Amino acid sequence: MATMPLNFDTDAMTEMLIALLNAPSPTGYHREAIANCEEAFGALGIDDLTMTVTKKGALLLHWPGQSSEVAVGLTAHIDTLGFMVKEIKSSGRLKLTSLGGINWSGAEFENCSVRTHDDQRYRGTIILNNPSTHVNRDAKTTVRDENSIELRLDARTSSRKETQALGINVGDFVFLDPRVEVTETGFIRSRFLDDKASVACIWGAMKAMQAEGLRPAYDTYVLIANYEEVGHGGSAGFPDRLVELVAVDMAAIGDGQASDEFSASICVKDNGGPYHFDMNNKLRRLAEDNDIAYNVDIYVYYSSDGTAFWRAGGDAKVGLIGPGVASSHGYERMHQDALLHSANLIAQYLLDAQLA
Repeated sequence: MATMPLNFDTDAMTEMLIALLNAPSPTGYHREAIANCEEAFGALGIDDLTMTVTKKGALLLHWPGQSSEVAVGLTAHIDTLGFMVKEIKSSGRLKLTSLGGINWSGAEFENCSVRTHDDQRYRGTIILNNPSTHVNRDAKTTVRDENSIELRLDARTSSRKETQALGINVGDFVFLDPRVEVTETGFIRSRFLDDKASVACIWGAMKAMQAEGLRPAYDTYVLIANYEEVGHGGSAGFPDRLVELVAVDMAAIGDGQASDEFSASICVKDNGGPYHFDMNNKLRRLAEDNDIAYNVDIYVYYSSDGTAFWRAGGDAKVGLIGPGVASSHGYERMHQDALLHSANLIAQYLLDAQLA
């Protein structure tokens, strides 16, 4: 049965997402994005919402429900792809190591910032070694990887010693520019919509519920994870009393996939195996009962924090949903409609008293 229709503030969700996209957060560096989330969720004005930063650095929210008999959970991640400095080359340029499954060719010619351990920041560009096609006849065909790509600093340095004198060293984080743009037609283009768009969807669902004076059916824990891109973001942080968990992560779009940029997706299987049958059916029921545009899909080269939770010994029923995002792990794109439908599915899940 459909619940009370909710009003979702898509513009506010988009503004929250833009702020989060502009907060750098490659896996291993979470300070700015987690602080951004604390501020945004705190501004919702939910009196009994509590927030804790875990020892691991994730943000755990607890929203008491109408019933405390059991607890359910949501998770999405703010960590993104990126690079760290692997080596300072004799030329003064930087050799990089990847964070997560970044597409090296997709990062080529992207502007970036290098953050030193004491928070000095230097601008630069990700380029091919010897990138000029007027000089290098193989520039078009060279395989892009950790051995062929380097970071060219916007500093007058031509040696390892000169670069080190700037305070740059091995292990410094590299932040790729997100290049956020919202078009008049409702598309959002940016790096790192995976998975900051899902965080915005959770925020939008809670905002819509708060506006109507509604609370979840059951005690709810929300984990904003910070190590998903390397496989263990959702492995710790939830209480043992959790009986259900919905992981919210971007839906992959491409040939052979059912997902699109305008809808929510329910992933019934990914690289970690099938999600819980009862949860999959519950999420389908909620989408159909509430006129939510959705697709059912399977992602064969993908794994979520729901899988990380299970592999770490979590015993709750797990499902996976998320907004459709095109060009994953590159310069991504989605439509605001996907934010709307995904936020609605999250809200209906939280309001539903029928456990899977």
